[in-house]
Amino acid sequence: MNSQYTDVINSNRPGQTVSAYAVGKNVVQAEMGVTMEKDEHVRMFTESDFLGGDIALRYGLFFEQLEISYEGSYVKEDIIYTQQDLEATRTDFTRNRLGLKYLLYDPFKNPENNKPNLYSWKANHGFKLKNLIPAISVYAGANFVLGENPFYSGDPIVSPRVMLATQSRLSSRFVLISNIAYDRIGTDFPEMSYIVSVSHALGNPKWSVFLEHQGIKSDRYADAIVRTGVAYLFNENFQADLNIATNFKDTPSKQFGTIGFSYRLDMHKDELMPIEDQKDGENGKINSSSMKKSKKKNKKKNDEIDF
Repeated sequence: MNSQYTDVINSNRPGQTVSAYAVGKNVVQAEMGVTMEKDEHVRMFTESDFLGGDIALRYGLFFEQLEISYEGSYVKEDIIYTQQDLEATRTDFTRNRLGLKYLLYDPFKNPENNKPNLYSWKANHGFKLKNLIPAISVYAGANFVLGENPFYSGDPIVSPRVMLATQSRLSSRFVLISNIAYDRIGTDFPEMSYIVSVSHALGNPKWSVFLEHQGIKSDRYADAIVRTGVAYLFNENFQADLNIATNFKDTPSKQFGTIGFSYRLDMHKDELMPIEDQKDGENGKINSSSMKKSKKKNKKKNDEIDF
């Protein structure tokens, strides 16, 4: 079976990287968080406090490799102009987009690549060069700017976004994910960005930690950000998380923290695959129609050799 579905929730939180894998057909997943951020811009002489909420809604559409998603972030920014002793507030969406993600290549689709070594625990849990071969997916979507958005003044209502996502399972506990995106295509301020993250499951597999680096380049805003945090799995459908982040410049300097959770409604059902459609070495489920077909084939063979 070529399923992206997992028994345990597959969340993009607590970082900003997007997994190469879809949530699975007929799975509805919500990923939400609340962020507090403090900025200081030494050249513009401003200090800003942000309070925002973000949400991602994901759904496995039509078949296992395809996912549709909505991502939204709404922010309230309180600004102090330190030299003029003035204050201002602006609120709106800093992220409001809809898109489709499709898995192009999965290195574990071939069962030969996923067979355990029956003679070596180390071989099963250690690093192998073939583990660097990533799963690859592509994303295409659009940003939406509704009304007079102070964060994206002058941008059109709709602007395209494309992304390449890769994911490698370095070992049974380490996962490497990378994203490269070209955003707000066709606007006056198109944006290139990349994110690379490594996550690690601890001795208690309910706990995991991650480290992430993000680079952003645009005439409107450029930055390099580092995030780290922890996630805890309460059950197979619910995960909570916490992360902190900072950047490496003072135009502006940024420090922020986020707390959030992920929850899924699991309506996934494994599709039955007839024996004659299965490949060698693959495990599948047998349905009644495939049994009937197999019996007919066996009867035909017996008739041919019965003189």
